[in-house]
Formats: sequence, structure tokens, C-alpha cells
Amino acid sequence: MKKYVLYALLLAGLPVAAAAQEHKDSIVLTKSKNVGRLQYGVASFYDNKFEGRKTANGEIFSQKNMTAASNTHPLNCWVRVTNSRNKKSVIVRITDRMHPKNPRLIDLSKTAAAKLGYTGRGLTRVKVEYLGRQKPAATGDSEENK
Repeated sequence: MKKYVLYALLLAGLPVAAAAQEHKDSIVLTKSKNVGRLQYGVASFYDNKFEGRKTANGEIFSQKNMTAASNTHPLNCWVRVTNSRNKKSVIVRITDRMHPKNPRLIDLSKTAAAKLGYTGRGLTRVKVEYLGRQKPAATGDSEENK
């Protein structure tokens, strides 16, 4: 159980050393194997009821922003999400977490979901590529966002 608590602390962005001091007894410290790799799964988008609420990183959520929620990527990192059906892609910043029992890979803002072309469907299969914590040069309406 303590191993999962540490993993949750790591996902929340706490430093590993601080988390390790709080939970010393027989915990294996590992970083997520998914960070820095491609992931494939199902994407959804935020319901309008979350508009104006505070996200996990402290920002106020807006459907107009190019943001997303993920349980497998660190907060404030950038990811490229590609729709498997039509190959459209967007670059979004991870600002929130989903419910721990949510089986989906990522939850996008409605603007990001519209650019990927799946708001009419509700869900779509996607590829998610971790880009790092630095803002990528191509985050505007460039070729990969069309």
C-alpha cells in the first residue's frame, strides 16, 4: 500500500527525497515507466461542469485552454496527443488529474478535443507522446495542430 502512496506523491509532483523521508520502510523508489514514452489509449474531454474550477496544479480550468488531465504524466509537462482515427494532433499541457479509477489515458479540454475532431463521439483512441517540461516551440496553430 505504501508503494502506491509514494507513486501518488510522485505523480503529484513532490520531490522524491521528501516523499522517501515520509515513507522510509521498504519502499521501492521508481519513476513512472510511461514518462518519456509513447502511450496508446482512450481520450475523453472535460464536461462543462468543470469550467471555472481549480485544477490539480492550482490554475482555474477553462474549456478554451489547450490543457489536459492525466494520471500517468507529471503536472505542467507538455504532451502531443494524436487521434488514431484521423491522425490530427495537438500539443497540450497537463494541468490536472483524473479520478484514480478512471480507465482513460487522458482527458482533454473541449478546444483540444475539437481540434482532434472527436467532440461528436465523446471518446477516441489516441497516441500520447511526452514532450517534457519545457514549452515546445510548435504549440500554436502549426502543422501538427491542423
